[in-house]
Amino acid sequence: MSRISRVEIWQVNLPPKVPRSDAIQSFVTQETPMLRVTCDDGAQGTGYTYTIGTGGSSVVSLLADHLAPRLLGRDPDDIEAIWKDLFFHTHATAVGAITALALAAVDTALWDLRCRRLGLPLWKLAGGAQPRVPVYSTEGGWLQLPVDTLVAESVAAKQAGFRGVKIKVGKPHVSEDVARLRAVRDAVGADFELMVDANQAFTVGEAIRRAHHFEPLDLAWFEEPLPAEDLGGHARLAASTTLPVAVGESIYSLQHFREYLQREACSIVQADVARIGGITPWLKTAHLAESFNVPICPHFLMELHVSLCAAVPNAAWVEYIPQLDDVTTSRIAIQDGFAIPPDSPGIGIDWDWPAIERSAVARHDLRI
Repeated sequence: MSRISRVEIWQVNLPPKVPRSDAIQSFVTQETPMLRVTCDDGAQGTGYTYTIGTGGSSVVSLLADHLAPRLLGRDPDDIEAIWKDLFFHTHATAVGAITALALAAVDTALWDLRCRRLGLPLWKLAGGAQPRVPVYSTEGGWLQLPVDTLVAESVAAKQAGFRGVKIKVGKPHVSEDVARLRAVRDAVGADFELMVDANQAFTVGEAIRRAHHFEPLDLAWFEEPLPAEDLGGHARLAASTTLPVAVGESIYSLQHFREYLQREACSIVQADVARIGGITPWLKTAHLAESFNVPICPHFLMELHVSLCAAVPNAAWVEYIPQLDDVTTSRIAIQDGFAIPPDSPGIGIDWDWPAIERSAVARHDLRI
C-alpha cells in the first residue's frame, strides 16, 4: 500500500485571453493554486483550483498550513475519507469559497493519481457515460463589447462550429439587453442556441421583468439572475417564466443544490468543480441533478469539465473559455461542435512544468 510522502503547492497567475467584464465585475487574473502529491512508490497526481483575481493566496495558505500536512502518510486511494476528514478539519470555515477551492485542489490531485495508476482517463473511471458533449463559447459575449462586436463574435463562433454562445446581460435598462440579444439572434438564426448570464446582478422584481422581455428570444437559459443565496427569489422567478433558470457557479455545497432542486428553483445545474470542492462532490451533484431529471452544464474550467461531463449521462454542455494554455501543452479537442474528452490516463491535462516553475508567485514543499 502506497502512502503520500510529498505535497507540493504552487500559485500561478494567468491573465485572461480577452478582456472579460460582466454585470458586477471584471476578470482581472486567474489566480491558480496547484497541488501535486507524490507517493512513496513514485506515483503522482496533480490538481488545481482558481479564483478570478482575489483570494488565491488565502487558498494557498489554507492548503500549506492546514490541509497538506494532513495528507502526508495517507493512502491516496481513500479519496472519500480524505475529503471528509479535510472538510471537518476546516469546518469552522465551511461551507464557503476558500475552503471549497482548497479542497478541490486536493481532490483533483487524488483523482488524477488514481486515474494514472489505473491507466484510465477520468471520464471513463468516473462513469464513461458519453464520448462527446456539445460545446458553447462565452469568449465573445462579454458585457463591455459593443453590439457590432457581439454580433461578429457570435457569427464567428457559429461558423467555427460551436453550437451556441453565451451573452452577458445586465445593462442599466432592459431595452439595452434586449437590443443586444435581438441583434445576435437575428444574425445567427433560430437554430443556434443563445444563453444569457446576469452574474447575480438583479433583484427579484427586475429579474422577473427581464425574463419576460427575454422570452421571445428563445434563450437556452437565464443564468445567475439573482444572488446565489436568494433561494426563495429563484423559486419565485422560476415559477414566473418559461425560461430555464440556471444556477450553480456560486454554490459551494451539495446540500445547497439539493435545496434548489427540491424547491424547483432551477432547471439547470451549473456546478463548478473547483467551487463545489472537487471531483468527488461534483459527481454527487451531477447525479443528484439527474435524479430530478435536470441537466448539468458546468461553469468554466473546460479543460477539466470536458471529462466530467463525458462521465455523467445528464451533462448537456461544456463552456468554452480557454485559460490554461500558458501552463499546459494539451488543448481541448472539439469536433463538429462537440467537446471530446481526453483518452490519456489522468484528469486529461498535460502540465508545462517549466512554465509553471517560471511563473509561480508562491511555492511550498512538504515532505515526510
